Amino acid sequence: MPLNDRQIRNAKPTDKPYKLADGGGLHLAVTPAGGKLWRLKYRMDGKEKLLSIGKYPAVSLVEAREAAENARRDIAAGIDPAAAKQTAKRERQAALQNTFPCVAAEWYQHQLPSWQPSHAARVWGMFEKLILPAIGREPIAEIRVSQIKAMIENIAAAGNFETARIALQRTKAVFNYAALTERTTNNPALPLTGQIKTPPVKHMPALPQGEITEFYRRLLSDGNIRHTTRLALLFIMLTFVRAGELRRAEWADFDFEAREWRIPAEKMKMKAPHIVPLADWALEILAELQPLTGHSRYLFPAVAAPEKPMSENTLSYAMGRMGYSGIATPHGFRSLATDILNENGYPPDVIERQLAHVEQNKVRAAYHRTEYLPQRHEMMQWYSDYLRERYRQALAMIADKAV
Repeated sequence: MPLNDRQIRNAKPTDKPYKLADGGGLHLAVTPAGGKLWRLKYRMDGKEKLLSIGKYPAVSLVEAREAAENARRDIAAGIDPAAAKQTAKRERQAALQNTFPCVAAEWYQHQLPSWQPSHAARVWGMFEKLILPAIGREPIAEIRVSQIKAMIENIAAAGNFETARIALQRTKAVFNYAALTERTTNNPALPLTGQIKTPPVKHMPALPQGEITEFYRRLLSDGNIRHTTRLALLFIMLTFVRAGELRRAEWADFDFEAREWRIPAEKMKMKAPHIVPLADWALEILAELQPLTGHSRYLFPAVAAPEKPMSENTLSYAMGRMGYSGIATPHGFRSLATDILNENGYPPDVIERQLAHVEQNKVRAAYHRTEYLPQRHEMMQWYSDYLRERYRQALAMIADKAV
């Protein structure tokens, strides 16, 4: 006899599980703990099987009968409903694991061992702030070109063209990883390669050659600039390294006997070790700096946290105080050195090697593997003497004004 709602509601647990039959194999299993579970008993390929339909009252009597009838139709068509249910469950779980955020997180973990912690934090920060909110939680195989296009266009519309390019590059890498792990056969980021329209490159403002003496005069005259910051500006002008390379410079990186600053690959933008020959004036600056920061790991530690390098804004802020905001930057000292050395006859290959540039032309790149160290030592000493002459002129200007 078919069940009714009153019977189901009034069914009480006993010491042992029991069943209330509804007919056609559908029954309600009542557990000793009080649970009420809808199940369908059926035969498939000569074997008795059981299909779990759901819990009462979440699944009502009417819904249980409807589910049982659907299962009977499947059985009649030769489809095992329990096996089909397990397959659907696995597909749902796979779909959850194959959403773009899940695959992106897996790709990130795969890349993590090869990255510096600071770089890893920046990468995932971009995903959290820009990429994941724009693309959403769809299965990666269902994401369209238009979704990625909208993301990079929104980033570029704010003037962040380089950020848009990097976001596209990282999105493309996630899809490549998904293809390698057989979660998709399509990379909708690929057609967007080269589609980010960028304005003409604006190079970092460089100090004009005719302003070098005046720059030194202002640097020496500004009493609000810390002495270590002043030495850092003198040193970066002499060595024309990138600001990040100067910030992360450690005393352990210097070979004073060889008169060389040997920068490890992990501190270089191009991930290749680099040697900076040290001229007489550079060694004098280091000797002056040593009593001030020699106890620290870094040449130029942060004031508030000596175990860390100085802030990336310290030198730019100091130059701004001196009146050079928008006129010159620490990075511009590289252009200044390049112009002066080229104008004074130094070979471009030697200059480029000292700048630690990566040569795109394969033939020239082969020559660049030569260190040119003797020529670079001589060139850096000449450049030091050139700058020091203007430094002495600045000292004379200050002395004349004091008289």
